[in-house]
Amino acid sequence: MVALRMLWMELVLLGVLGVLQTRAQVSVQPDFQQDKFLGRWFSAGLASNSSWFREKKSMLSMCKSVLTPTADGGLNLTSTFLRKNRCETRIMLLQPTGNPGFYSYLSPHSGSTHVVSVVETNYREYALLFTQGAQGPGQDFHMATLYSRTQAPRAELKEKFVTFCQARGFTEDAIVLLPRNDKCLKEEE
Repeated sequence: MVALRMLWMELVLLGVLGVLQTRAQVSVQPDFQQDKFLGRWFSAGLASNSSWFREKKSMLSMCKSVLTPTADGGLNLTSTFLRKNRCETRIMLLQPTGNPGFYSYLSPHSGSTHVVSVVETNYREYALLFTQGAQGPGQDFHMATLYSRTQAPRAELKEKFVTFCQARGFTEDAIVLLPRNDKCLKEEE
């Protein structure tokens, strides 16, 4: 019984160390302030190691996302995007992890939990996010996102995003700067 209890404690400790190591690999915005992060953003860039992304990236365009707080300290992420020449809206619940700037969500595609980190933001102009999880057994999923408060981010921010992606191992064919899509992006909303 004592040996079993020791084995269980070792497994739990290894799991905790694994989570800490994963989070240590991804930095987060120092002194992250969720209240400043709320509001409207436009997805200006994406990078992913997903085969789906590589197949569909030429059809992707900028989408509008609105972040609102939830009662438990998380975020509702409401995104409106163009799909098959129609505007669609999806809502994703980002759960708080207990660490500011880190959130988790359940992927509707894989059913696995993904962790989203707000790596860098100045709150008024841009945000760089990094998402990691699994798409299935042995299939790690990574995604980087550039959010902009406007539909026309500065060239320096686009360059910053590409550098950010390359530093995380994304190849050039896995990075896309999203074209503007006037049909679903009304800025005044």
